[in-house]
Amino acid sequence: MEFSNYIDFSQKSFWVSFASITFNPIFWNIVAIKEYHTHFITRIFGSPYRGCYALAITIFSLGIFRDFLYKHAIENQPTLDFLQNDMVKVIAIILFFAGNIFVLSSMYALGITGTYLGDYFGILMDERVICFPFNVLENPMYHGSSMVFLATSLWYSSLAGIILTIWAFILYSIALQFEGPFTTMIYEKRERNRKRGKRLN
Repeated sequence: MEFSNYIDFSQKSFWVSFASITFNPIFWNIVAIKEYHTHFITRIFGSPYRGCYALAITIFSLGIFRDFLYKHAIENQPTLDFLQNDMVKVIAIILFFAGNIFVLSSMYALGITGTYLGDYFGILMDERVICFPFNVLENPMYHGSSMVFLATSLWYSSLAGIILTIWAFILYSIALQFEGPFTTMIYEKRERNRKRGKRLN
């Protein structure tokens, strides 16, 4: 199989999608960490809740735009003949619905501030969320999003889409290496402050 027959790297839309997928997790991690240390978004909007909601709208909008660019990119790419069959379509549908269930149920369980980095604004949850889907996957939003990417790639029989999906999953995995320890640090700091407060009282 000639690799070049199934993916066209000369397509500008492929690289635009690649850049969008790369930009999003870098953007929200840098902005959230800067907010934690400087509270610059809180100062702009006058409260941590309004700041978090503004960031949520921004991240959500960037995600929609990223998905549009991704779909546009793979529509302009060659297709893999062996993926053009009913079985692959069924797998794509299952992945699409399962991925969206993981993403949407995560958002429901966490709420807006829990989903969109409220911890970095000082909006902390009372306790760890352990209900579905967090009792099935440790990071259901990232896994669910990757499943939707893959589902779309399979539906369009696109090798380019599969490559972009793998890249998105790699970036999510890297992001987790920063987000996980940082979030843990935030909650450990709260517990230390609580214990200190109890001792003082």
